[in-house]
Amino acid sequence: MAQSTLPLYSGTIPNSKPSNVRETSVTESGNRVRISNVVQPTLTVFAPAAGTANGTAVVICPGGGYARLSIDSEGYDVAKRMNEMGVTAFVLKYRLPNDQSQPDKSIAPLLDAQQALRFVHQQAAKYQLNPERIGLMGFSAGGHLAAWAGTSFARPVGDQPGSESVRPAFLVLLYPVISFSDTLRHVGSRDNLLGKSPTAELIRQYSNELHVSAQTPPTFLVHAEDDKTVPVNNSIVFYQACLRHGVPAELHLYPRGGHGFGLNNTTTPDRWPDRLRNWLDANGWLTK
Repeated sequence: MAQSTLPLYSGTIPNSKPSNVRETSVTESGNRVRISNVVQPTLTVFAPAAGTANGTAVVICPGGGYARLSIDSEGYDVAKRMNEMGVTAFVLKYRLPNDQSQPDKSIAPLLDAQQALRFVHQQAAKYQLNPERIGLMGFSAGGHLAAWAGTSFARPVGDQPGSESVRPAFLVLLYPVISFSDTLRHVGSRDNLLGKSPTAELIRQYSNELHVSAQTPPTFLVHAEDDKTVPVNNSIVFYQACLRHGVPAELHLYPRGGHGFGLNNTTTPDRWPDRLRNWLDANGWLTK
């Protein structure tokens, strides 16, 4: 599984300003790496074993409440699992909202997610990818980012978005933050992105279930019903919005598992990556 880390932007990073912010990386119990204060966003490429790639790619957005990134358990580990399916994976180290280093912190993560999709499109030939098969996957707050990108591609953010499509071919959302409404929000994610007292209009703008349309990509969702961090209804309202708009969606709910289980919900012998593989296969994304 060859891997390399590439800068997300070739020149000046948009929506950035000089600051004393420095990236930090902390290793917590269980050797879990948490990255915060990202200033230089990157993509780490995980390519499947020689001869096994099928042309499908996925950009992975780790979670961490828009305060940090669980870069291994919701990034690198997942990328390796995707490689086993023949999928080329790109782990996105995206910028987290920061007033010191960004003129507009509320769009910094989306700028990076959209640029990641552009980048993979532009490099499709190099990595032998089908440009029609580039999806987006996100965990927790990274799920908010993926759903945000999957519902706002018609209006790319930034000063010079260019003409390239930033619509993902599919979305994979794991215990995602979807809504910023008072009843469903994850407080940290909303506060970090929009501040402590966002207007009703801002809350609406950043509640992804309200922006699903017939053009929203096919979506695969996984959540545990006992999630105390991000209420399970986040996934349910997004699924219901997909149903209303005729968007193909598949939702897997586990009675237990809590929040942040990554690849392995230890409360069940069932493995959601196996369900994901079946879904990708049924949609033709695993055929060469």
